[in-house]
Amino acid sequence: MQSSNLPVVIIDAPVELADELFVHGVLDTLQTRAHVVHSVDRLEQIDEHLRARAEVLITSWGTQLIDVEVLQSMPALRAIVHTGGTIRSFVHPDVIAAGIVVSTQAEENAKIVAEYTLAMVVASLKGIFATARRYRHEKGALNRWPLLQTLGVTGKTIGIIGASRVGQAVIALLRRYDVEVVLYDPYVDDATALELGVRKVDLCELMRASDVVSLHAPATAETAGMITREHLLSMKPTATFINTARGSLVDQAALLDVLAEGNVTAVLDVTDPMVLDAEDALWDLDTVLLTPHIAGAVGSDLRLLGAGAVAEALRVLDRAPLHYAVLASDLPRLA
Repeated sequence: MQSSNLPVVIIDAPVELADELFVHGVLDTLQTRAHVVHSVDRLEQIDEHLRARAEVLITSWGTQLIDVEVLQSMPALRAIVHTGGTIRSFVHPDVIAAGIVVSTQAEENAKIVAEYTLAMVVASLKGIFATARRYRHEKGALNRWPLLQTLGVTGKTIGIIGASRVGQAVIALLRRYDVEVVLYDPYVDDATALELGVRKVDLCELMRASDVVSLHAPATAETAGMITREHLLSMKPTATFINTARGSLVDQAALLDVLAEGNVTAVLDVTDPMVLDAEDALWDLDTVLLTPHIAGAVGSDLRLLGAGAVAEALRVLDRAPLHYAVLASDLPRLA
């Protein structure tokens, strides 16, 4: 079939990112079904006739705002398929209201974040970060009993804040361990908690009782600063706080103070701001592990998101239901 007779699919992603998302023939099937066009910078730079024929727009990080004005230049558009997670930063609510179907790869990315989180939970409970520093400092045998008797995964309590996609994926991974999982999420009822295999508690109890606290709530006006100084001060002196959500959910000044006391430890994949000032005291604390927002898909894992987005685009062309559609009712609670 001539490409002029095929539906048009536009991929709006920087070239370097597109090369990582769509590797190893990921686009082959789609290219037999559609005329695939890559946007180099702005959608306006694509030939207006191709834009007018586009039925699917595949987006990525850094995509421009898609609003009603953009839709006017793409009258055939039926779906926006995002290779990332949240679409709040670039899809105007009027787009969904206009009947455009929107899909994300938040589910796939959540699995990747959950794997990072599990690794940090186990490493924290095994004392890997602290004992490695101690071992290097001592340069010899450690007095194992008093130092290591509190370590280990078995029988510990893991607190999950937020039964989001990531939160639920972490809970699923923790089922292989002999641990108690407690959950704080005001939107989860008792039946759902039972199905997840967790015990519902309020936030204060979770912070007091947990050996590891892992934060998985979305960044919204409601959750801004939800982890307060009082919450952090109530943690067990041997506990670890993990944040793979957003730094804005935590009173960071209070977290710095608590970590500086040398008892509670933290694993922070996100901070507020996302990249700390060079003079920020968090850089120099032995009680914190800072990673540069790598919990989600990076490197080779990006191909999973690209493949998932292509599969969704093919469903659009087949007029089949999308696996990961975003509903208008979801928007207020999206990160």
